[in-house]
Amino acid sequence: MWKIVNQVQVANDERVLVFRDRQFQRVLAPGCHRIVSLPNRFSFNVLTVGKGGIRHPLLDVLLKEEAFADEVEVRRMAEDEVGVVYVDGELVQVLEPGERLVTWKGLLEVQIRSFPLVALAPVPEPMLSQLVRAGLDRCGRGSRLVHALVPDGHLGLLFDNGRLVQTLKAGRYGYWAFSRDIKIQLYDLRLQMLEVAGQEILTRDRVSLRINLNAVYQLADVEQAAGRLANVPDYIYKRLQLSLREVVGTRTLDELLADKNLVSEVIFADCHDALAGYGIALERVGVKDIILPGEMKEILNQVVQAQKAAEANLIQRREETAATRSLSNTAKMMDNNPTLLRLKELETLEKVADRIDRISVYGGLDSVMNDLVRLTDKPEQAPTGARR
Repeated sequence: MWKIVNQVQVANDERVLVFRDRQFQRVLAPGCHRIVSLPNRFSFNVLTVGKGGIRHPLLDVLLKEEAFADEVEVRRMAEDEVGVVYVDGELVQVLEPGERLVTWKGLLEVQIRSFPLVALAPVPEPMLSQLVRAGLDRCGRGSRLVHALVPDGHLGLLFDNGRLVQTLKAGRYGYWAFSRDIKIQLYDLRLQMLEVAGQEILTRDRVSLRINLNAVYQLADVEQAAGRLANVPDYIYKRLQLSLREVVGTRTLDELLADKNLVSEVIFADCHDALAGYGIALERVGVKDIILPGEMKEILNQVVQAQKAAEANLIQRREETAATRSLSNTAKMMDNNPTLLRLKELETLEKVADRIDRISVYGGLDSVMNDLVRLTDKPEQAPTGARR
């Protein structure tokens, strides 16, 4: 019977599995191999040496063969640990709990850094960056890692299976997510602005109006707020809204318009201590807008116009009275003082002369000076000792 010579060339980055009659025989190392056999009795599987380990559909069966087991090295993770695989100093793979890594002996420098899952410990920052950059933080079934960045001015709360276990300051954190439910919630510790949009509210005298509020708050105790409130901004909004309704509903429109600070002060006093019990520090509350219906605006405008008109009339009457009193005093002074009367006549003559272009004089200059302007009907008395 004729025999066939099989010549097999194995490269440096390859290993060849030899099967005879579909039964594993041995592993061929790099080089040239000659195998003499009957036709169709031998078959060969070429495996490329890679950093990801040996992949073969019959790997479980091959590991039971002594000829194969002597050529490989098997590393297996326990059920409560995870491993990060480095090959020749390069991070290449993550071994999940119970997963194994099969590699050829003496070909690659393989290091596995294992992490126990019993204790919840963060993944070191350089390794975390490498895992995320290589896309090894996720797998086909979901996430291997739960990671989050806590910015400055924020605080993170770490929950393990629904239980708060740690507060995280500013930085980057990552935790293995195998066999546990891990969540990282971020909270802003800086001052925050909250606007309460106005709704239709009736005052005590049944006037409909809208008031918009602005509130400034800060989280003073994050753990207390997270433990008692599902949504911190939503609770603050509703608490301020209820207080606003109570303030507006128990006061008249005139009281609200008379002092806008009244609303802010009452709401602040009502909500400050209540929010402090939830770890929230209310810094300030202010009224942004008071919006009235169109009809009420017209009525108030009419009222304001009437008030201003009455004030203007009062001022005008007061000034007229003062002017009349001044004229009366001047008249009394001139009645008892001829010289002052004469000065007033000359002043009046000067004003008359300024208003005319031409004066015709009859009777001489004395007639102009004495008879053109006379404030009284009394004849001017000559001074004692004057010549006629």
